[in-house]
Amino acid sequence: MRTIAGLVAAALLLLTACTSTGGATLPSGPDLLKKSADAMRAVKTVAFTIDTKDRPAVPVRHAEGSLTRAGDAKGTLQIEIAGLQEFEFVVSGDTVRFKGPTGGFQTMTRQQLTALYDPSAVLTGVPELLATAKDARTEGVEKVGGSDAYRVAVTLAQQTLAKLIPGVQQGVNGTLWVDKATSRLLKIDLPLSGGSVVVTLGDYDAPVTIAVPSSSPS
Repeated sequence: MRTIAGLVAAALLLLTACTSTGGATLPSGPDLLKKSADAMRAVKTVAFTIDTKDRPAVPVRHAEGSLTRAGDAKGTLQIEIAGLQEFEFVVSGDTVRFKGPTGGFQTMTRQQLTALYDPSAVLTGVPELLATAKDARTEGVEKVGGSDAYRVAVTLAQQTLAKLIPGVQQGVNGTLWVDKATSRLLKIDLPLSGGSVVVTLGDYDAPVTIAVPSSSPS
């Protein structure tokens, strides 16, 4: 009887170890992502960075900037089209200014910019990404940018990923990090063919001023 009792106690301890961290039970993945999707829908501004490792099969190599809920944005973009192209962009309403490493700002339409990369998808696409994620499983708690975050393994559909990272041609078994305190998304890790893409988000609801520079004479 003592042996049986010992085995039962060991099994209970193992079960507890598998479903908790630091003595606290981890929230379920689906519940966590639902709360995160709701939190992301309420975000007014955000700073973002997109980085690639090795050579994943997407044209964007690096992007960073600040974005408002209205879709106004400013930042820099590196994209591989007939070689690596790098430019700075400012988006305000339907007005888009961009410049390369040399010369002044030029004008393009928002449609032309979004054909390359749509920065507004960082806010508009993330709630959908969270809401449509499958097989969500909370794996633990880690620090991301100084904040405690739940690490969640997920399966993400190609259709929703492509809105955030243009050129994605596959569904992905990725990892999300969700802030414990605010439920906001802090990081996305996407293993792709040939490499990976990492998206980091921060400076939520910080003041952002988008000043449209004058374009250079044509």
